[in-house]
Amino acid sequence: MAPTPVTIITGFLGSGKTTLILNLIPQLPKSYKLALLKNEFGDVAVDSQLAGSASISGVRELLNGCICCNLVGQLEDALFQLRDSVSPSRIIIETSGSAFPATLAMEVNRVAREHPGTFTLDGVISVIDVENWKGYDDTSYTAKMQAKYTDLVVFNKWELVDERKFDDALDRVGDLDVQVAWVKSDRGWVDVDVIMGIDGAMVREQGLRGAIEITDEQHQLQEQLQQSHEHGHSHGHDHDVHVHHQDEVEVLSVVVRNADSSRPPQGVVLQSFEDLLLSAPKDEVYRIKGLVLSSNPPPDSTGDSKPSVAVDAEGLGLYVLNWAFGRWTYTPLPSSAFQAMEGASARLTFILARGESNKWIRRLEKGDFIALESDDGKEERGELKIEKIG
Repeated sequence: MAPTPVTIITGFLGSGKTTLILNLIPQLPKSYKLALLKNEFGDVAVDSQLAGSASISGVRELLNGCICCNLVGQLEDALFQLRDSVSPSRIIIETSGSAFPATLAMEVNRVAREHPGTFTLDGVISVIDVENWKGYDDTSYTAKMQAKYTDLVVFNKWELVDERKFDDALDRVGDLDVQVAWVKSDRGWVDVDVIMGIDGAMVREQGLRGAIEITDEQHQLQEQLQQSHEHGHSHGHDHDVHVHHQDEVEVLSVVVRNADSSRPPQGVVLQSFEDLLLSAPKDEVYRIKGLVLSSNPPPDSTGDSKPSVAVDAEGLGLYVLNWAFGRWTYTPLPSSAFQAMEGASARLTFILARGESNKWIRRLEKGDFIALESDDGKEERGELKIEKIG
């Protein structure tokens, strides 16, 4: 059984965390099961009925305290109860404005380390209410800490302010002196490929290639979903401020093959490929996901390696790469998955911040990062095909 991915969504009270979660649901496969672990601070769980009405499974309320403070010892029990009772595709921890995401992330990582194969931390998302965050920043140390200890900042309610106020919020994140990815929501809507990495449930529902690759058809469907969302929120808003999916996220499809098509696929040179994973700036690259052939078990960002479960005629294993916010994992695949490669050595999808695709096309075309193993033990350049989606 593959580890259950855990996503932490934090932000100050009223910033729009629940809205963000609800807007992920129509973007997911129909059989995908989210389990929401809510951490409410106070006497009343304000959002519980709303979350339950959207068919999020396994809602477990932890009231009268904060998970990462006096209830941190109970987080492990809550995670296992959700995992065992509803077998979720993913667990989302939605925290109150008083929670410190760094402590939550460390606790999830501790549970994953002490119970291998149970959970994996996929990302920490901080939602910022642009309309009110300046006030929070002036009065709340917690609001500033939430933005600092996060993988991705989602700027929410920016449509309700002028450009100067949004620039002020962006400058305040910059003042934290940390490299952090950020994206604007469209009235609480953010592309699911930015928020979530690939997982086993997506592969089962969409197939291996379908879960990893983003095609023009999928891109158009995403546009239709977002336009439907916009129409549902059009009353009383200025349509000129709409920012569409393709304006906030850019997607590259990258396929690497043997330059000599008569030869079988070769493994990717892990050292140079790891240089790419290490050097990808978190404020430029949101996620990298894909399939990679390798003659040796590739190491995760923690240094751990998982042995292959099957090899092809050339002795190569096939792995799923899941890179997010400077961390990555490799998952070995069975022999039945090799046909998805269609003769390629690597199939990758880069999900980039707005305006970054042309730079990354040039960077990848230099050939410094994705080299192939040759028969004599040296490196050689493969045939690289890069396509901008959308």
